[in-house]
Amino acid sequence: MISKLKALLGIKPAPNYSQLLKEGGVIIDVRSAAEFKGGHIKGCKNMPLQTLAANLNKLKNKDKPVITCCASGMRSASAKNLLKSKGFTQVYNGGGWSSLNNKI
Repeated sequence: MISKLKALLGIKPAPNYSQLLKEGGVIIDVRSAAEFKGGHIKGCKNMPLQTLAANLNKLKNKDKPVITCCASGMRSASAKNLLKSKGFTQVYNGGGWSSLNNKI
């Protein structure tokens, strides 16, 4: 019953971020450079949200997993929507970077 309700509401299980990274995924931190310098996930790329559209050429494969993160999940949600609109097929909003770091 609960699984039918979740399906009806479009609620999906949380992605396995570690597995996505093993599959060649990349983490994009869309916070400002100053915020990024204050702490970030090892190995992620910093592409501030306001410059993301201009830097899409740095993400070579639109079919590889892309996980977005920021401070709270708001900017990363915007980044996810932008990437999806530009043809990226596997985009996940990882939310806040410190929370995401604990999940990988």
